[in-house]
Amino acid sequence: MSLHFPHAHPPAAGELTEVAPGVFWLRMPLPFQLDHINLWLLRDGAGWVIVDTGFPDDSVRGMWSQILEKLDGPVTRLIVTHFHPDHLGLASWLMEKTAAPLSMTTGEFLTAHAVWNEVGGHGPRFMVEQFRQHGLDGEHLARFEKRGSGYRKAVPALPEYYDRLKAGDIATVDGKKWQILIGHGHAPEHMALYCVELGVLISGDMLLPRISTNISVFETLVLPSHGLPFKGVRARVEALRSHHEERLQALEDSCERAPQSAAELLDVLFNRALDTHQTMFAMGEAIAHLNYLEQAGRLSRNTGTDGVIRYSRLQPKAVTH
Repeated sequence: MSLHFPHAHPPAAGELTEVAPGVFWLRMPLPFQLDHINLWLLRDGAGWVIVDTGFPDDSVRGMWSQILEKLDGPVTRLIVTHFHPDHLGLASWLMEKTAAPLSMTTGEFLTAHAVWNEVGGHGPRFMVEQFRQHGLDGEHLARFEKRGSGYRKAVPALPEYYDRLKAGDIATVDGKKWQILIGHGHAPEHMALYCVELGVLISGDMLLPRISTNISVFETLVLPSHGLPFKGVRARVEALRSHHEERLQALEDSCERAPQSAAELLDVLFNRALDTHQTMFAMGEAIAHLNYLEQAGRLSRNTGTDGVIRYSRLQPKAVTH
C-alpha cells in the first residue's frame, strides 16, 4: 500500500486547516533547510489545546499572536512532544501569553534543561570531542566550536514547571481520549498522541512521510511535524525498515576492506554536500548506525593510535566439521 495524502497543500502561514473533527493544522517557518514545522490545535470544549510550539523567531511569535486573537476561547493546555527547539522553543512564551500549563514527559523536560545548561555530557564541547573521536576533520570541528550552544541560542527560555505525561497515560481533550505513546531514539522520551475515536495519530518526529523515524499504528491519519498529513502507516513503517537495513548493509560493506570512522562514512549515508548544521545531525546518525551494527555483532570497534574510533566488518567464523 502506498501513502495517501488527504490534504495536498499545507495551510498558509497563520491559517488553520481542520484535518479531523476538532483537530486543526497550522504551519510555522523554520530557519533551516527543513523549512517548516506542523503544529496542532485541538478543540477542548470552549477552549483550545496547543500541541508543539514552534521555533522562537519574531515572525513565528507574530503568527501566534494573530492566531490567538482569532481563537474563540482560551488556551487550556500546552502539550510538547519533545525537547527540540522547533517543538519546545516557544513554550515559555506561550505559557506567559496564555497562562496555560505545560504537559510533557519527564525525559524531555529534564533533557531540555541538561542541554540548555550543558551538563551531563550535553553541550558543544562534549559533541566536538565525540565527533573528533569518530574522525571528523579539524575544519568541521572548528565550526562547531565557533558555533557554540545552538540549543541555548534557539531556546531563549525554558519552562520551570510542567505536568508529567508518561507511557500509557490518557490525555482527555474535548471528551476524547488521546493515548500517550513513547518512542526512543530521536529524543529520549518522545511523546506521540493517538486518538482511537478519531483515528488520528499526532506523531511529532517519530513518524514522518518523507524522512526517517518510526512507530506503528494501523490505518490512521498521521499528523507529522514535517511534511503533509498522510495515511498508510504500515507502508511507511515497512519502507523505513527496508531503508534502514539497506543503509546498515551499505555501512557494513564499506567496512569490509579497511576500518572506517563515522566521518569517513558520511558520504555512504548522505550523498550530498552538508552544511555545519546538517553535519551535526549526519554525524549523530552515522554514529548511531555504527553503534547498532557493533551491538548486533556485524562490526567491531577499535580506537587507533590517533584516537579515532573506527569500525571493521567482522569475518564470519569458519565452520568446522
